[in-house]
Amino acid sequence: MRLDKYLKVSRIIKRRTVANEACDAGRVIVNGKPARASYDVKVGDVIDLQLGARGIRAKVVSVNEYAKKEDAPAMYEIIAES
Repeated sequence: MRLDKYLKVSRIIKRRTVANEACDAGRVIVNGKPARASYDVKVGDVIDLQLGARGIRAKVVSVNEYAKKEDAPAMYEIIAES
């Protein structure tokens, strides 16, 4: 699954266009490298996301095409938050 779609489906970012813009601006890092919106997310990837003053480091636990609001947090595990 594409990185921008994963961020939206997992509800880390509310809109796919915002996720796409964050990737283009270099605010999304996957496994220590800046990632493009088209990056193919895999289980075990570590995503670092910097949005304003808020920073999140999350590990991908599962990749699902669709997730209900209740199930979305189960797609990732928060490692660090700032």
